[in-house]
Amino acid sequence: MLRRIRGLQQRHWRERSKAERVELHTVITWHGTIWFFAMCWLPLPLAGNLERRPLPLALGGLLLLVCALQCVAASRLTRPALDHYLGRRAVPPKALTGSVLLLALALALVLTLTALDGIDALTTRFTIGGTLVPFGLIYALVVPVRVCLRRAGVLAVLLMAAVGLIDADVSGVLTTAAMTAFAVAFSLLASRCGAWTLSVLWEAERAREVEARLAVAEERLRFGRDLHDVLGRNLAVIALKSELAVQLARRERPEAVEQMIEVQRIAQESQREVRDVVRGYRAADLAAELAGAQGVLTAAGIHCEVRDEAGGLPAEVQSALGWVVREATTNVLRHGDAARCTVGLRAREGCVVLTVENDGVTSEGGDGGGPVSGSGPGGSGTGTGGSGPGGSGLAGLRERLAVVDGTLEAGPAGGDRFRVVAEVPVQAAGTEWEKDQEVSGVTS
Repeated sequence: MLRRIRGLQQRHWRERSKAERVELHTVITWHGTIWFFAMCWLPLPLAGNLERRPLPLALGGLLLLVCALQCVAASRLTRPALDHYLGRRAVPPKALTGSVLLLALALALVLTLTALDGIDALTTRFTIGGTLVPFGLIYALVVPVRVCLRRAGVLAVLLMAAVGLIDADVSGVLTTAAMTAFAVAFSLLASRCGAWTLSVLWEAERAREVEARLAVAEERLRFGRDLHDVLGRNLAVIALKSELAVQLARRERPEAVEQMIEVQRIAQESQREVRDVVRGYRAADLAAELAGAQGVLTAAGIHCEVRDEAGGLPAEVQSALGWVVREATTNVLRHGDAARCTVGLRAREGCVVLTVENDGVTSEGGDGGGPVSGSGPGGSGTGTGGSGPGGSGLAGLRERLAVVDGTLEAGPAGGDRFRVVAEVPVQAAGTEWEKDQEVSGVTS
C-alpha cells in the first residue's frame, strides 16, 4: 500500500510542468520556514530561560500554543497569499483577521512575561522575532512593500515603547527595534523574492506558449500562401480553358477535346504540387536537423548527444529522416521532462537506422510491448494529438517514411526511457552509398 501511494505521488510530480514543480517546491519551503522559525526560534530560548513559577509557566505554555496556532493559520494562508501575489485571485481582507489577533495575543503574552520577570531581556527579543516571522511571511505577499514597511515601522515603535515602559534600558529598546527590523526584512526577502521568481517563471512560460502559438499561426499563413501560389495560377488556367472548351463544344469544334485534355493535365499537375506542399515540399536537410536538434535541446537544459555514422544518404531518405528528428525533438521539449537525449544515425545491412532516445518518462501501465504515441508527459514520441497508438504525429511520420519504404517504432525502452526508431532501406539509392559505407568501415 505504501509503495502504491509513493508511486501515485511520483506520477503526480511527473505530471507537473517545470513551473508547477518550482512553485510546489517554493510553497513547501515556505511551510517549512514558518514551522522552523516558530518551533525552533521561540521554544528553545523560552524553555531554557523561563522562570519555574506557576504563572510564568502557564503563560509560557499559552504562548507556545498561540505560536502553534499562528503556524496553522499561516500555513492555511500560504497558497491563497501566493495566488494573490501572482494575480490569480484576491485574498479577502477578513482572511487575515485571525492571524492578526493571534499575533497581537502572542506579543501581549511576551510583554506580560517580561513584565513579570518570567523571562530575561534577551529571550524577550528572540520571542518577539519568533512571533513576527510566521505572520510576516504571509503578510508580505498580501500588501505592497511600502505598506508593509510603513505598518512594520508603526509596530516597531509600539513594541519599543512597550519594552521601554517595562524596562527603561536604552540598549534593550534598540535591540527590540533591531529584532523587529530583522524579522520584517527576513519575511520580505523570503516571501517576496520567491514569489517574484515564480512570477518571472510563469511569465516566461506564458511567453513560450504565445511564441508556440505564433509559430503555428505563421506556419499556417506560410502554408496558405504557398498553397495559393501553387493553385492560384493553375486554377485560373483551368477556368479559362474549360470556358474555351465549352464554347468550342457548342460550335462542335474538335479542338474542345484538346482543351479538355490540357485541363486534365493541368489538374493532375496541380494535384501533384499540392501533395508536395502538404508533405513538406521543402525537403528537410538531415544534417541541419541534427545540428538544430542538438542546439535546441542544449539551450533547453537537456544534454543532447548526436552520433552520425551514416553519411552520403540519398536526398529523399535525408528528408524523411529529417522530419523524424524534427518531430521527435519537438515532442521531447513539449511533452517531456528529459535531462538527457541521444540521437543516433547508423548504417545496418542495406538500411539506415535513426534512433532518438530520452529519459524522463514513466510507464503508466500496460505491457509496453507495442508502439505508443508517446504524447503523454515525458514522452518523446511523435504524437501531436491523442494518447493512444496511431496518433496524428506518428501517422504523419509513417506516411513520410512509407514513401521511401521506411518503418517507424516508438515506445518505452525500459525504466524511464522512451525511444523512437526509424528504419529506411537504401538499396534504391544504388551501389555508391553501399560502397561508401564499405570503404568507411574498412578505414575505421
